[in-house]
Amino acid sequence: MWRVIQTTAFQRLRRVKQLGLSELVYPGATHSRFAHSLGVFHTARMLMKIVEQHLGEARWKGHQAEHALAAALVHDVGHGPFSHAFEAVGKRMNLPLADYERISDRLIREGEISQVLDAQLGNGFATNVADVIKQGPGSIYSAVVSSQFDADRLDYMRRDRLMTGTQHGAIDFDWLMANLEVGSVPYGVDEKQVGDVETFVLGPKAVYAAETYVLGLFQLYPAVYFHKATRGAEKILGELLYRVMSLAGNRDWRKTGLPKNHPLLTFAKDPNHLDNILALDDTVVWGALSLLSGASDETIQSLAARLRDRRLYKCIDVRERLRTKLGEDAKEEVVEQACQRVDARIAEWLASKTDVAPRIMTDRADREPYRRFQESKGPLNQIRIKTSSGDLVDLVKRSKVVAAISTFKLYRVYVSDDDARQFVEQTIGAEGRNGGAN
Repeated sequence: MWRVIQTTAFQRLRRVKQLGLSELVYPGATHSRFAHSLGVFHTARMLMKIVEQHLGEARWKGHQAEHALAAALVHDVGHGPFSHAFEAVGKRMNLPLADYERISDRLIREGEISQVLDAQLGNGFATNVADVIKQGPGSIYSAVVSSQFDADRLDYMRRDRLMTGTQHGAIDFDWLMANLEVGSVPYGVDEKQVGDVETFVLGPKAVYAAETYVLGLFQLYPAVYFHKATRGAEKILGELLYRVMSLAGNRDWRKTGLPKNHPLLTFAKDPNHLDNILALDDTVVWGALSLLSGASDETIQSLAARLRDRRLYKCIDVRERLRTKLGEDAKEEVVEQACQRVDARIAEWLASKTDVAPRIMTDRADREPYRRFQESKGPLNQIRIKTSSGDLVDLVKRSKVVAAISTFKLYRVYVSDDDARQFVEQTIGAEGRNGGAN
């Protein structure tokens, strides 16, 4: 693992921030995916020791544990610059190597990381590591890497809270670890039991700590991950990168203000080459903003200058405005339908404009506080609580608090000028006066 850390692909994570553009809101949020990956590896080792202690020598499968621990270290190795903003552009342009999971998979199976793993730990080791990440929780060992109570979340919840300085999202990590054990739960297909599977279980004294864990993660989304300014900056960056790559793909790269051999242009011209994505990181994009702000293309020039100088679009929270106008007792489906109609009117308005840069950017997202049991996912994805009678039950059945939390949804728009703002305000007002009716 030490040799894996020394590879070019892993060292690149020093130059990719864990929280992307969140430092525009929280100045301390400058920690990297490199630090996070080391933290996940450390936490995974703690979890794996608990697994080993509870299973005992007879049932302990050391080779599976090694695959999972390696997966914990390299699970984020494929993240591109500013992660989610870059991925959004990739989806928009149908670029397979903008998907961090695909990049991670290739880097582990094919690249320098693969050579190190196979040379040091045996032929085929890298393939097994990649499979752990790709296939999700199939055993107690892989659940350490990917589940609703895994090393990844246990690290980033504490790390992101510390670095942003927010008081939301606090968890009692030590108490959770002290009350964590391994138990067996039935596993079936099509409602037919086919056997038992070992999974993490929290003791009865940790039920409130488990509630806090779920609530803490849920609170971090509106407070940090879905912060309006962060999301607004990501929208600007996404439009900027989309325009740069579109021009480069159409051989109009000179309009971008970047030199011909700049990593962004090299990637745009050949996005399927692994080395081209490895050449991209946050510093490449930040360093390009001054050049992009001098581009002859007006869209690139405008968006780059805004991002460089933190002149963000103004945010209007459409969903909350509509909820207020329709009444707090309005059904969720009524609010959702009203949001869809506003969204459609905004799309019509934008289609009628010929502005060089988008004057309105929309942002929709949702987050479940706790994913309930799905047979297709298996029982390893749940947080199990051991009752005083020894039964193992899903947290959502043990906690009325967790069961009562509804999915967090957002629909916001970001406007660049007063005319655009007035149009959005009028559209929301009209929808509110109609009471959400068609």
